[in-house]
Amino acid sequence: MTAQNSVAGFLAPRAVGRAAIVAGRLLVVVLLGALLSACLSLGEDGPSRADAGVGSGQAAQPGAQPAAGKTSPRWTAEAIDTTAGADYLGETEKELVLEINRLRTDPAAYAASYLEPLRRYYRGNLLQYPGEIAIQTTEGARALDECIRVLKATPGVSTLAPRKGLCLAARDQARDQARSGRTGHTGSDGSTVPDRLNRYGKWSLAAGENIDYGNAAARRIVISFLVDDGVPSRGHRGNLLDPSFHLVGVAVGPHPTYGRMCVLDFAGAYR
Repeated sequence: MTAQNSVAGFLAPRAVGRAAIVAGRLLVVVLLGALLSACLSLGEDGPSRADAGVGSGQAAQPGAQPAAGKTSPRWTAEAIDTTAGADYLGETEKELVLEINRLRTDPAAYAASYLEPLRRYYRGNLLQYPGEIAIQTTEGARALDECIRVLKATPGVSTLAPRKGLCLAARDQARDQARSGRTGHTGSDGSTVPDRLNRYGKWSLAAGENIDYGNAAARRIVISFLVDDGVPSRGHRGNLLDPSFHLVGVAVGPHPTYGRMCVLDFAGAYR
């Protein structure tokens, strides 16, 4: 199997200065022929970073959730299920909210339950889930092990609750890219993340967006963001664990190139 070429896109320093008024932090990673993800964080206090990482490989087939090892007493339905009344969410979208809340309430248990068992699937820089096409990663198991170490040292934070306006904003981007085949945070109409968030309300305190391409299962999406292979800043992981985020919008849907995609829009507050 031959690895595909990879491309990393990022803002040039001059562009970062112009975009910082709106964006704060930007990270976009494009993996051609592989799983692709993009991360954007917005802050009211200006920029803190703008960088990108690269990786290469072939996309894995959408698969089942990685098997669980241990569990956590913090993962009761009452503790992590914040989706009551959110009838605008599909089943996978609800599963994503619960999966993110498992992570946030007990990062160490999440690492032990769902990340440590993945070590057996690495052979050098190849990651191969049972019965699936091998993925050529950039860092191999080193990224997984680094993630496990960080999660085991990370205290729990508050759960995220879904908000309809954030879900509508995420859905706009997912539907747009299902039609256009584009990737990244800019809509085909030129809309930015703040533009889409402010269509349905007003975000404050902090906001961000993660986009995943190529994964279908909720846990696989979350693990992809967490390991953040080839991304020096681990920006996708940072958004999932950011204590300044309290609300989330989720949208999943088809993508003409990568098969499936997921958009997560985060906010500290939204009205």
